[in-house]
Amino acid sequence: MQQYEKYKDSGVDWIGKIPEGWEIVKYKFLSKIKKGKMPNKIVSINSGNLFPYMSMEYLRGGEESQWVQDKFVEFVNEQEILLLWDGSNAGEFIKSRKGIISSTVAHVQYRNIDKNFAWYISKIVEIQLRQNTNGMGIPHVDGTFLKNLKLVLPTLTEQQTIATFLDDKTAKIDQTIANKQKEIELLKERRQILIQKAVTKGLDDTVPLKDSDVDWIGEIPEHWEVRKLKYVVYMQSGETITAESFTDEGYSVMGGNGFRGYTNRYTNEGDFILIGRQGALCGNVNYAQGKFFATEHAIVVYPNKDVLDILWLGEVIKLADLNKLSQTAAQPGISVTQIKNVIIPFIPQSEQLQIVEYLKKIEEKIAKAILLKQQEIEKLKEYKTVLIDNVVTGKVKI
Repeated sequence: MQQYEKYKDSGVDWIGKIPEGWEIVKYKFLSKIKKGKMPNKIVSINSGNLFPYMSMEYLRGGEESQWVQDKFVEFVNEQEILLLWDGSNAGEFIKSRKGIISSTVAHVQYRNIDKNFAWYISKIVEIQLRQNTNGMGIPHVDGTFLKNLKLVLPTLTEQQTIATFLDDKTAKIDQTIANKQKEIELLKERRQILIQKAVTKGLDDTVPLKDSDVDWIGEIPEHWEVRKLKYVVYMQSGETITAESFTDEGYSVMGGNGFRGYTNRYTNEGDFILIGRQGALCGNVNYAQGKFFATEHAIVVYPNKDVLDILWLGEVIKLADLNKLSQTAAQPGISVTQIKNVIIPFIPQSEQLQIVEYLKKIEEKIAKAILLKQQEIEKLKEYKTVLIDNVVTGKVKI
């Protein structure tokens, strides 16, 4: 890519030299920022003339479940520019969906610049804001820093040319990223298919099959059994731990959703399967190794002597989808009593280790492929950021 014929010093360290004819302008002269407000009333049902109250999930493309009717809140339409003001993503700009913004989000309205170029200016500002947030606990945007942030501003004609160029290039980059993300999902699906086949059908495609009489299992090799979990393992909930018991280092604390922190004592030592027993993800399966503390939100699985390796058993329990056993909507949960009667396919010891070795190879192979795709995605995101920066600040000419 080419450079402009003549440059001048911008007087701003992070910008450096800029093309002649371009200006340096403070952000406060380019934008009007209006933070959202906490509405008087939020309801969980859209019963009429209500607007969605934008949660982070909704902003990211999910469904909203909260609704607002309040004339004193900040309403935005589709594709307007929002700034996340508080939280772990403070300083990030995002395109809006139609709805009401919360007090942790600001509506940014640009003036005297091209509408499409404004988005790319925002992404340059984002880099600076993310590096200069305030707050010891919850980060938040430094409003004074933002207002006085100096930016490079091309002529209106050049703004339009730059925006058109970047619209095309970034759309292609985004599409490539989306394709790679889809490839990752296909790899995960492939992994799940291979695991399910191995733990419910075995590795020998020539053996005769029989009906297991369990819907989610289907047919199994004729010489296999089905057993209730209570005849394969013993299960017990972990122990209660208080917030004061957490430490900066020590033994891992494992809850229903996995790692939670550290403490100075342990409840278990060895290789174990953990089943989450409370919350929306109750029934999920994690593995724990070495010395660790199992909390009351996790059910620890203790296999009997018929189980030579926990890996195949853990994958079987995942397939059983224990979450469906939960019957409480407010605080979902499952108990040991419910789980112990779940029926699973039981693999003879002569095949257990063979299947475990196969599962490890599958996991290693697909994990490497997924990691490669993720690295490619990160490189594309980095390239996109650098491209926007170089073009918007005039380091290259399009």
